[in-house]
Amino acid sequence: MPAHPHTRPRLADRGGAQVRLPWWAIALPTLSFAVLLLMMLNPSRAHPTGDPGLGRVLQSIQHSVLHQA
Repeated sequence: MPAHPHTRPRLADRGGAQVRLPWWAIALPTLSFAVLLLMMLNPSRAHPTGDPGLGRVLQSIQHSVLHQA
């Protein structure tokens, strides 16, 4: 008796890959990007906890980003 190879069942071709993401997979990165962008645009309201040097770093980044020629 010959052995038959195991084959995978064929999936229906949908014309491209479809990926379904949960709502939080889009919402959380968008929210974190918006918060970081607001912190960068207005570092005076973002008070770093513990290290005052972090505020100076954020201000220098803001200055270099907003005042490029």
